[in-house]
Amino acid sequence: MGSFSIWHWLIVLLIVVMVFGTKKLKNMGSDLGGAVKGFKDGMKDGAGDSSAASAAPAPPGQVANSQAADKTTIDVEAKQKS
Repeated sequence: MGSFSIWHWLIVLLIVVMVFGTKKLKNMGSDLGGAVKGFKDGMKDGAGDSSAASAAPAPPGQVANSQAADKTTIDVEAKQKS
């Protein structure tokens, strides 16, 4: 009664396949694999030199500081409020 035999595991596998279907199980497996790969890549990048991470440029679409912003830019919401 302590451990399960191979027949118990085959029955559990059959029930899982019947409930979820093979396509959904395949998608879940590939999603899980992609998440693990992304986590490993993130850990590899995060374990590197911290000064290199602080010197990295800002992502596109974000302003690093106020000096980099164009001085002629008008905030439409602020103009409408006044």
